Amino acid sequence: MTHDPQLACHGLFDARVPRYTSYPTAPHFGADVGPADFARWIEAVPAGSAISLYVHVPFCRRLCWFCACRTQGTTSDAPVVAYVDMLKAEIALLRRHLPRGVRLGRLHWGGGTPTLLSPDQMRGLAGAIFDAAPMADGGEFSVEIDPNEIDDARLDALVASGMNRASIGVQDFDPLIQKSIGREQSYQLTRDVATKIRARGVASLNADILYGLPHQTGPRIADSVQKLLSLSPDRVALYGYAHVPWMSRRQQLIPSDAMPTPQERLSLFEAARQLFVADGYAEIGIDHFALPGDGLARAAKEGRLRRNFQGYTDDTAPVLIGLGASSISRFPQGFAQNASGTAAHAKSIRAGEFSTHRGHSFAGEDTLRARIIEALMCDFRVSRAELLAGFDTTPSRIEALFGAAAAVFGDMVRVTEDEFCIPERARPLTRMIAKAFDAYDSAKALHSSAV
Repeated sequence: MTHDPQLACHGLFDARVPRYTSYPTAPHFGADVGPADFARWIEAVPAGSAISLYVHVPFCRRLCWFCACRTQGTTSDAPVVAYVDMLKAEIALLRRHLPRGVRLGRLHWGGGTPTLLSPDQMRGLAGAIFDAAPMADGGEFSVEIDPNEIDDARLDALVASGMNRASIGVQDFDPLIQKSIGREQSYQLTRDVATKIRARGVASLNADILYGLPHQTGPRIADSVQKLLSLSPDRVALYGYAHVPWMSRRQQLIPSDAMPTPQERLSLFEAARQLFVADGYAEIGIDHFALPGDGLARAAKEGRLRRNFQGYTDDTAPVLIGLGASSISRFPQGFAQNASGTAAHAKSIRAGEFSTHRGHSFAGEDTLRARIIEALMCDFRVSRAELLAGFDTTPSRIEALFGAAAAVFGDMVRVTEDEFCIPERARPLTRMIAKAFDAYDSAKALHSSAV
């Protein structure tokens, strides 16, 4: 992939656009969705079906400066103990509303740092979850693991509880870059943790790495990628660092004058991309890579790739329920988000009701536009036939939507009788092209760089 001059002509290096892990995006959620809606949507889940469950643990022993997630630092175990007790109460509340026979196709623990839980807390939390909804045959239980916050006892507890996929945050292995983002984590430590995970029979390993970090150069990112490749992760997320110090105060500690330019960011991505591809990884969407035998690669090849709040996934369940403070749930009816603060969330759970405080009920063309955006983000193309078969729309309406986007992007997109697609040379513009199908006002949301 080369730096096509038309990328700059279309504003790639200046634009800020959503990552489109949902549509509409979270800044457009409103207060019209509350606990009663959430409970009703749960009760509408078909009996005996498989759903996905996300559990958010917002605590960290130390706060990495680069992170814009909803987390809070703690040096004491007391708030973690209280939070796990609250999660168990929330699970019990969920269980009262879940229809009979519902199983988990996917379970993910994220954060924050879920691995700061003690072994007993891990076993107790997993037991409470599986009492409410057991894992389906072939189900996947994944956990985000901080190599700085894990030991043998906790790994043993996770594996005994059923963890069969682990995800390690790497970001970058260069010591200067690590120091500048407040995340010091040696290659040796990361390698040792990966070895311990695999020694316990966990066959699937994910890793996250960032481009666009301060002091990052082509040789530095190449060195980090090569170190990561030596760990042979099954799938990798190559995320662009979103420098949004106006949204995340801790990012103000990061030296802005050491940040790469947008053009340099694209070069950093390309340097990393070429290394992954050369090592046999399949390209997945705009920023993921997977070994050919991994479920993500198979899903991409078979047209089953999907996108959710964790990025790309092979999970096709129509229901994702989020537990814990700030978690977002997705139902066929819409999105629901829990109270962001742990105190407000716990207060609602103690009162015997869900803490849903905002969300969005699908209406109008929401689901049609959502599918167009997801298809472009996943496959770089969207089929007219799929849209006509799956949505209440007409050929003329699809033609109008496709035509409006084509009028903006010209030969950077291709419209045929069968589909709307993004040629390979235009793929850096994917998020911007997807935005052409977004009916919501993006001026109210300050998104990350388009590259």
